[in-house]
Amino acid sequence: MEAKSTTVLFEVERIEAIKHTCIRVTTQVEREKRLVGADGYILQEAQSADATLRDDAERKLRHLQTTDAAGFLRSLSRELASAEKPVDTRRLAGLILKNALDAKDEKRKAELVSQWLAVEASVKEEIKNSLLATLPAEISEVRQTAAMVIAKVGAIELPLKGWPQLLESLVRASETTSHPLLVQAALFALGYVCEELADHELEVLQKEDIDRILTAVAQGIKSGNMDIKLAGTEALYNALEFAQSNFEREGERDYLMQIICEAAECNDERVQVAAFSCLVSIAGAYYEILPAYIGHIFEISTRAIRASDENVALQAIEFWSTICEEEIERKDLVEEGHASVLHHRFVSQALPHLTPILLETLLKQEEDQDLDECAWNLSMAGGTCLGYAAVAVGDEIVPLVMPFIQENISQTDWHNREAATFAFGSILEGPNPQNLAPMCDQALQFLLQAMKDPSNQVKDTTAWTIGRICEFCHGEKGGHQVIRADNIQTILAVLLEGLKGEPHVAEKICGAIHYLAAGFEDVAEQSPLTPYFQSLLQGLLEAADRADNAQYTSLRSSAYEALNEVVRCSSAETSETVNQMIPLVMQKLAETFSMPAVTAFDREKQGELQGLLCGVLQVIIQKLSLKDETKHSLQSFADQMMELFLHVFACRSATVHEEAMLAIGALAYAVGESFEKYMAGFLPYLLTGLKNFSEYQVCTVTVGVVGDLSRALESKLAPHCDSIMVQLLQDLQSDDMHRSVKPAILSCFGDIALAIGADFANYLPYAMQMLQSASQLSIETSNWADDEGLVDYNNSLRTGICEAYSGILVGLRDVPGRSEGFRPYADNILSFIDSINNHREQVNEEVTRATIALLGDLADALDGMGALFRSKPSLQDFVVYCMSLEDLQIRQTAGWATEVLQRRLQEAGAS
Repeated sequence: MEAKSTTVLFEVERIEAIKHTCIRVTTQVEREKRLVGADGYILQEAQSADATLRDDAERKLRHLQTTDAAGFLRSLSRELASAEKPVDTRRLAGLILKNALDAKDEKRKAELVSQWLAVEASVKEEIKNSLLATLPAEISEVRQTAAMVIAKVGAIELPLKGWPQLLESLVRASETTSHPLLVQAALFALGYVCEELADHELEVLQKEDIDRILTAVAQGIKSGNMDIKLAGTEALYNALEFAQSNFEREGERDYLMQIICEAAECNDERVQVAAFSCLVSIAGAYYEILPAYIGHIFEISTRAIRASDENVALQAIEFWSTICEEEIERKDLVEEGHASVLHHRFVSQALPHLTPILLETLLKQEEDQDLDECAWNLSMAGGTCLGYAAVAVGDEIVPLVMPFIQENISQTDWHNREAATFAFGSILEGPNPQNLAPMCDQALQFLLQAMKDPSNQVKDTTAWTIGRICEFCHGEKGGHQVIRADNIQTILAVLLEGLKGEPHVAEKICGAIHYLAAGFEDVAEQSPLTPYFQSLLQGLLEAADRADNAQYTSLRSSAYEALNEVVRCSSAETSETVNQMIPLVMQKLAETFSMPAVTAFDREKQGELQGLLCGVLQVIIQKLSLKDETKHSLQSFADQMMELFLHVFACRSATVHEEAMLAIGALAYAVGESFEKYMAGFLPYLLTGLKNFSEYQVCTVTVGVVGDLSRALESKLAPHCDSIMVQLLQDLQSDDMHRSVKPAILSCFGDIALAIGADFANYLPYAMQMLQSASQLSIETSNWADDEGLVDYNNSLRTGICEAYSGILVGLRDVPGRSEGFRPYADNILSFIDSINNHREQVNEEVTRATIALLGDLADALDGMGALFRSKPSLQDFVVYCMSLEDLQIRQTAGWATEVLQRRLQEAGAS
């Protein structure tokens, strides 16, 4: 009886367990039914034209993803795979599935990756198999979407050694001769996988993986099926990132270049575009190996430019633009003394034959292309390439272009006149300005007349070319002055009249005025612009206020930017006029608060205008702050300006926040300690700016304003420092803060210490802990010399650390016992300096300047450090190195540091 009862009990428990399992499975099924239903109703509603239905469907999808990620992902993969479902629904399912695996925001991306990794292995396997099974779908969009989702999954799993059979499966599928749709989709997927892994910090793909991928895509490119050929060529484009070792081997390199060039000449324009895209990529990534192939590439590219479909021709031109850009960079490096840099001078060799072909493209304008800011066609591409070529070869290009200009500039057809003007403007950067100046002097008279041309496109290009003359051939750039006292009145009369013309022409005129003013910035005596200063300001303000700015908003920003440059470069005689602008600009800013801001578009336009006006006030404040007599005049406007700036912070636009912050920083510098009365009202906004992780540029600007406040308020900043320092420390510790902000925060510690002096001792342990961690990170990052981005970041970090240490040392100079309090950190600081000395080839002049200053400050501020200095002979070596540099400031600082170090060493010897 006992045994029977036990058996019955076990049987009951087993039945209950089965029931719970059935309930769990049923719940899972029900959830999936709720997602797609019998007819995929949620996905269908997500495509509805009815916003209410669409929003409700999107809310349901988000809820399902949150509550049951595994079921959500599995259901989407099934919907994508189902041939019975509508194409739009399948495509949407694939798009949602892709977005459930990746995101642009790094934090969200990490959450999605974790969500995928948490899914049960059996469910993930089912999803992967479903995706692979979808590749041969009859519908192109479905195949391509499945390939993209496979790549997203691969990007998560392959770095973690997951899905080891993925690449092999795709390669095998690409070899399936009996199923061309599967081959095409497999090549898509291989290309997308390469694209996803291109920027991965780990070397995910091994050599054998890359070889298999390249073999598969090469077979695809050789296919007679144009769809497969296209897929293979596009996949190769994404795989080139990984092909370094293959391009180092001549046989493999020859084969790859052969099939790419053959694809560039096939009779399918889609494939030609993809092939030239590969050549563009190779021009940038594998420039060194091109001599053996450049002749053939020149032939096929010039034929394509002249005879092919526009999209093919655009990519062929892009190849030569890329070669130009590469050679510009290499020419600069060679001139800087980098003898090992290869510079093949391809552009110079091709120039006599390439230039006429590019000039031909200038005659292929589109009607009204001047009205479209995003226009890109053969004419635009050819002119851009011509401009790059001018920078790459300099004076060589001028005699090749001038005959075309002379032949076409006076033709009756506007296409010829515009092309000639475009050609002239395109070659103004690169050649010696002194050689161009006489030509510009002669051309300028013609161009001023051409501003009356009946064709708006000619006027647009003419205004742009006048701006180019002002930018590259005006001021101290040429020995021959193009813009002088005897012609400036005529020039300004034409430009001011042009501000009243078509908006797109007026915008180019603003650019010309900007560079015209900049060219007179360094004039020692009265600027030739001074007599016309008032007229320029009035004309630019009228342009900014034009009624048609509602359609052409770029004119308004261009007009204000030009106005800012005119004010910035004005001479002292105009100070009174600049001062009189303040009430006018403040009134305009006050009027923005009553603008209708009902829609998001309204608020965007309001915020944009507020930002522009804050920018004008910032420039005016900075200009008037340069001299004591004009700085004093700002005091009477300070209260009203601060009230307006604080009102602007009510806008949520990042641009407005940034411009208002910059203006407040300028005002703080101008009024000095008097700014303290505004701190109570401003501090909450300052802290909000420091917390703005999502718009890190705003946070960077706000950190800079803390530095401005430190210099303006000095000891009066101390009462406000607790909350500021707490937030700065939190910023440094946050993973959400963009790393580019952190060096500026460290430097800001030095500014605060210099301002509040002994009161900084309250924050010293916390600041030094952060600086020590940052120093260690910098030392470790020094080993990543091959990563240019990391080297640049590390230099910013080094500068910030040095400036922080120096500011703290000087700020605490008068604190009793400073030497004893600072001594525990001294060895860490010297090790940091030693690391910089050991990696001189990585550091820039800014780092060197800050480092030698820190070494001197450390020796000057701390008593009894001679023995520690003596134990590090490399420090003396660093000082000697700094004394040998050309930078005068570095040499002077090194001389001072030598004196201080010698004093400390003598003290140590005497003791």
